[in-house]
Amino acid sequence: MRRPDTIFIRTALYEEAVSVMREEYASDLTVAELADRVACSCRQLQRAFHDIGGTSFRSALIEIRMEQAAEMLARGPVSVREAARSVGYRQPAQFAKAFRRHHGVAPSQYRIGRHIGRLRDLREAAEQTAAAA
Repeated sequence: MRRPDTIFIRTALYEEAVSVMREEYASDLTVAELADRVACSCRQLQRAFHDIGGTSFRSALIEIRMEQAAEMLARGPVSVREAARSVGYRQPAQFAKAFRRHHGVAPSQYRIGRHIGRLRDLREAAEQTAAAA
């Protein structure tokens, strides 16, 4: 069982680290750089990710990048290559593999599926408006 002070400190470290990661997910962040930014040791930060977040630095960064990539692909016309670069991947193939592992579908299929879903929603809304008029 952890002391309340330890839990408080690790929670603060975790939250600050995740905040930095959400702002700078596209850069080549390392756990050492992030630890310097939040003023702690690498090991302390790794413990905070494990104990508070139930994850690792790397897994948390991938999660944030995949969330951002999914939003980007769903929002508008962006290529998989552009999405990969925008979220910090140099190689589109690595991005596609990570995206597929995370979302269960290739980024291009995700983009198409989201656009089809949006079109379906718009059509249904138009039909409902026409039926109400």
